[in-house]
Amino acid sequence: MSNERVIYLPLGGAGEIGMNAYVYGYGKPGKEKLILVDLGVTFPDMDTSPGVDLILPDMTWLIKRKKDLEAIFVTHAHEDHVGAVAHYYSQLDAPIYARAFTANIARRKLSEHGHPEKAVKVVSPWPKKTDAGPFKVGFVPISHSIPESSGLVIDTPKGRIVHTGDFKIDTDPGVGEPFDHAMFEEIGKDGVLALMCDSTNVFSTNEGRSEATVGPEIEKLVASAKGMIAATTFASNVARVKTLAEAGQRAGRSVCLMGRAMRRMVEASIETGVLKKFPATITPEEAKTLPRESVMLIVTGSQGERRAASAQLANGKYQGIKMKEGDTFLFSSKTIPGNERGVIRIMNQFSEKGVDIVDDEAGRYHVSGHANRPDIEKMHELIKPQMVVPMHGEHRHLREHVKICEAKRLRGVMAVNGMMIDLTAQTPVVVEHIETGRTYLDGSVRVGALDGVVRDRIRMALNGHITVNIILDDDNESLGDPWCEIKGLAETGTSGAPLLDILEEDLSQFLGRAPARLRADDDKLEEELRRVARQSASGEIGKKPEVTVIISRLT
Repeated sequence: MSNERVIYLPLGGAGEIGMNAYVYGYGKPGKEKLILVDLGVTFPDMDTSPGVDLILPDMTWLIKRKKDLEAIFVTHAHEDHVGAVAHYYSQLDAPIYARAFTANIARRKLSEHGHPEKAVKVVSPWPKKTDAGPFKVGFVPISHSIPESSGLVIDTPKGRIVHTGDFKIDTDPGVGEPFDHAMFEEIGKDGVLALMCDSTNVFSTNEGRSEATVGPEIEKLVASAKGMIAATTFASNVARVKTLAEAGQRAGRSVCLMGRAMRRMVEASIETGVLKKFPATITPEEAKTLPRESVMLIVTGSQGERRAASAQLANGKYQGIKMKEGDTFLFSSKTIPGNERGVIRIMNQFSEKGVDIVDDEAGRYHVSGHANRPDIEKMHELIKPQMVVPMHGEHRHLREHVKICEAKRLRGVMAVNGMMIDLTAQTPVVVEHIETGRTYLDGSVRVGALDGVVRDRIRMALNGHITVNIILDDDNESLGDPWCEIKGLAETGTSGAPLLDILEEDLSQFLGRAPARLRADDDKLEEELRRVARQSASGEIGKKPEVTVIISRLT
């Protein structure tokens, strides 16, 4: 009896939202041929990853098995699905397959990192299939909040897998293909082994709304605005950007796109034929010459990103344009959990300028790109799989999705990052646990989560830093007193004396008492000096800083 199996291994995106990377394999245990679906990033924050540029999934396991990797398939061009492709291209060394719009974005990323654009192969949509070792993979058009999103049909010798990618059920998305119920029903009619399904909005019990429903509301708002109006949304939501631009045009305003990502997405949409018609736009230089009531800005930065156009406008001006009292700023977006502080900061900055802020608390100016619970259940009904494996969600989302399956007597399988599932077992089971984690892009280098770089940065941010310097002669005697430098610490403590004076006095007294054998051992001396400095600081300012000790010896 054949012992080949089909495995599923999420390396990112299962138990979190973002950083998607899903491995599928077929073959004998440990010798499977593999494909990777998506390779995305997530974004840092000042609390957990200060100073970091991007967070990537840890691909160590797959890099070690890259000889077995047949191909990478990218479902759509959101950063959490395509953002890490260029960072890992040279280590994975596999062809990348995507539809035209996604390929356009992926090629730009590869080019920016010095990799060949031809590594990305453009594929046609379903029913076209791409051979990748034992797999046949088809890109099935599906509605989402970015053009040419696709679910994947992954045919294996042991059965069919349907990987939804990010999706919603929208029959009038504005830009991109509408959801085709009949096509998904047809895909499922001959039997599906497993449905890997988006879980993001599993707690939303209302039916999902179409992108078409926000257009009239946006148009009313823009038509009634006085002064200048600016709007922000996700740059990748080309349908929304188009809706905003058309609302501006109909209100007699000239439209100005601000922010590199916004322009790039519109350009890619036009280049690939996704966007047939887009209102004429003007440059920021031209916008400055027009009356305020004749201009509409569409800007990046809906999530409070510090460098984006929204934040720059809130801080003062961007590309020479300022917002003033009587202007309007629209957030045509949902704030992703974790980004609230940045968004509220921008709102308050605009408020201080007298700008009227309109957000989407009432749900009038934004609709989600992800399926709510009724749409998720509809996908179950269309595909009729033997099992459902929830993905793209935090642990609570995946668990709730499994509960929904069980309530409908449908087998739900819980799999988070690092769980390798045998999908062909009588009862799907975890056959191996793979160590997964995060890799940080810090400046121009990648550092591991366990390397200590980010941990030390957090410690310094929380506790401040002291540098202790001493010079010893050939006899291990101190030449002069120790001297210190402090960063991120109060200069004066509870005694009222300068903190530096207290530190240097305590360290000097310690050195004067230290036995010769301790002064001769750099490691032990460094440890003791660090202890004394932290103890001294704690007594003065109530904090135990990070301490760097520099011991210099004259020879």
